[in-house]
This record gives sequence, structure tokens and C-alpha cells, in this order.
Amino acid sequence: WLKEYTQRSDGLRCTALFCKIVKISIRSFAFFTVKDRLPTILTKVIDTIHRNKNAFFKQHGEEGIKAEKGAIAILSKLRNELQTDKPVLPLTDGRVDMDMWNQYMQRQQALLGDSEPPSWFKSSWLYVECYMYRRIQEAIHLNPPISDYDAFRDGKVQSFFESQQAIMAICTYLCGVHKNIDDLSEEQLLEHFIKLLQVSLWGNKCDLSISAGQENSQKSSPLDSLGALKPFILVDDTSMVWPVLMNSRVAAGPVQSAARVVYVLDNAGFELITDLVLADYLVASKLASEIHFHGKSLPWFVSDTTRKDFDWTIKQTLAANHMWMSKCGVRWKSYLKDGTWSYHDHPFWTLPHEFCDMAADAPDLYAELQKADLIIFKGDLNYRKLTSDRKWDHTVSFKKALRGFHPAPLCSLRTLKADVQVGLQAGQGETLIAADPNWMTSGKYAVIQFCSALQND
Repeated sequence: WLKEYTQRSDGLRCTALFCKIVKISIRSFAFFTVKDRLPTILTKVIDTIHRNKNAFFKQHGEEGIKAEKGAIAILSKLRNELQTDKPVLPLTDGRVDMDMWNQYMQRQQALLGDSEPPSWFKSSWLYVECYMYRRIQEAIHLNPPISDYDAFRDGKVQSFFESQQAIMAICTYLCGVHKNIDDLSEEQLLEHFIKLLQVSLWGNKCDLSISAGQENSQKSSPLDSLGALKPFILVDDTSMVWPVLMNSRVAAGPVQSAARVVYVLDNAGFELITDLVLADYLVASKLASEIHFHGKSLPWFVSDTTRKDFDWTIKQTLAANHMWMSKCGVRWKSYLKDGTWSYHDHPFWTLPHEFCDMAADAPDLYAELQKADLIIFKGDLNYRKLTSDRKWDHTVSFKKALRGFHPAPLCSLRTLKADVQVGLQAGQGETLIAADPNWMTSGKYAVIQFCSALQND
């Protein structure tokens, strides 16, 4: 994959640009992110590493203290570069994706058409935000023996434990469904599917990168709030997602479904539990026979799911002092053991690339996604990459905004936390702006958007 990428020199991969990329203009949410949220996140990372110096010393001796100081020095310099709008710098850590990042920096300059090198406030928002998280990983990687340290882990763990009541509620609900799942009618199956899809959707509100690492857990049962939240779902394509799963179930017969679902994860903590619950339901109801989860290969955007987070969450659920949580954990471990569930973490997911670049820049990943009957993309960052983080008119179709990216039928579950949204009805965006100027960034609204290869624009 890396060799094929580095040998390419044909510039932009996507089809023609339909509209402007989201840049960092004053008073925009992107400007607020780079000016305020990103430095706050960097400061928290520095503080977290410093607070753990005794643990580094206990585990690694003086080398641990040296590594702590080295990482903090690099991160402090990075924070200054950001706040003073210095040019972005090439990566130097030698990781497998280093050359791809450095080539993308050159592509970024060509994309922006600037004579000056890309800098923190004179680049696309998507690029510099991803770049900051990659530079954090570089700072840690360059300082062994703490090269594998996850500076965001404490926040993810805290979010999980602070959401215990909500986790218990949805695990209890799922186990109740399991008791007679083989006897459910299609109408009943759909009813449970709608509930758990919406639970997973609203689980996306628990995003530590938006709250700049501040506590952002789920305290109460989301099942009790679904009715009240329904008016805030701006686009609901559930009725288009359902036939994809149901047709696979019917075609495979009553014994086993042939459907493969790819589930591209977002946040760890409570949101991950909502994703696992939905995935469990898909398997138990024979709407899917295998679930391929895709997460991040690096700690990313504060709370994104890594393999360690995924494994830890299932282990904690299994060990919980709550019968239905524990039963879920036992079942999820069994799914992983027998291959019904699997976890993948391709490096492409932690690149700044738009997804319409995937077929050219990560053809192996694109080919893997093509095997799916349905792909579920969770969260705001995935949505921004799906739609190329462009300033689309709100009425542009979801399919058009995908710019040719369509390995398989796909569904995006997202609460709105960025300045991009497509697929709305005429006048809907204007009505929302009049009622709530921050409707695109507050996390108050959500979408369930579907695109099939058979759809027309």
C-alpha cells in the first residue's frame, strides 16, 4: 500500500472540485477550533504527560523522565507554532505514513494555490486539525521508551465509567431483545433496529475533541430520550437502510445471513458501547452475519477508538458487576473469537485525505470496503471526509458530495459539529439558521444519511 502511494505523482485524485474547501476564516467555527480548541487540547496533552512522569520513572527509570521532558519540549514548540501561524513542517519520525503526510503537504499547497507554504491559519481546516494530532503522535514516538503512550487514554476511560448508568440501560434493553429475537416479526425487528440505530446516532454527541477534553459522558438512558430527540434528526434515511439489511436476510434464508457490515467507528467510551450494541443486534437478528469494525491505528482526535480502546471496552463490559453488561461482554468476546466480529485499523483512517481519494491512495482498503453489503460511517470527522469538507450548498445531494466515493451502499450517522451539511430540503437550512445560528456546530442536530449506487442525483 505504501509503495503504491509513494510512486504516484498525478496530483489530485478526486473529481473536479464542486465548491470551495472549508478554510480558516475569522469568526468561523474552523477559526475558533484552531485558535482556541486545538491549543487547549495541546495544553492538556502536555499536562497529562507531565502528570505521568512518576509512572514513566517507575516503569522506565531515568529514560522515562528524559522521554517525558523530550515529548513536552516538542509539544510546547508545536503549540507555539500553531498560535503564531508558522508554516506546517514535514514529519520526521519515520513511521509508515510519514512519506504520505509529507507528500500530502505538497498537494495541500497545490490545492490552495498559494505561493506561501501552508501554515496553521492559511490551510484547510481538515488538514491542519488532522496534522496537529499526527504531530502529537510524532512528539511521543520520537521519545522512547514512551513511544506507545496514549495521552488521551485517561479521558476515554473516565468517559466510559461516567456513563455506566446509560451503558447498563442499553445492555439491559439488548439482552431483553435477545430473549425472543427468533420469534420477532419483520415489523418488530424494524422497531428495535430504529431504536438502536438512533441510540448509536445520539451516542456520537459524546466527543471529547469537541469539548476540548472536558467531561462529555452520557449520564442517563438514551432510550428514554429518543422521542424528544426525533425532531432534531434533520435527515432520516432509515427507511432506505433497512431494505439493504432485510433483503440480505431474506435472500440468505432463516439460518444465517450473508450480509457483511463494515462499521467505521468514531469515539470510544459510551459511543463505542452504542455501536457494539447495534452490531450485536444486527448479528442476533440475522440482519448481518459478520461485522468488520474499523478504528484508528493511532490515538486520534482525543476520543477516537483504537484497538486498545476496543479490546479494553469489551474486557471491562465482560467484567462488569452488572448481569446484563457482563452477558453482553461474554457474547462480544465470543463474536471476536469465532470471527463474527473483527477489528481493523488501516493507516488511511488517520490521514487527512478526503475519502474520494481512497480508491487511488489506499486501493487495498477500498477493495476491502467493496466487499461490504453496507458500510456505516460514524461521526463528524468521517462525515467531513465523506463530503470532502467543502462549503456545499445545503441542498446538494449526499451522493454528489461524496464525489465518486462509493465502494458499497453506505450510511452516515452523525451529530453536527462542523460547518458542512448536505442533503437538506430547500429552505431547511435557512429555517435552521434563523432559529439557531450555531445549528451546524452545537451537536444538537443529527442526520442519518444513506447513499446507494443505484441512486440518481
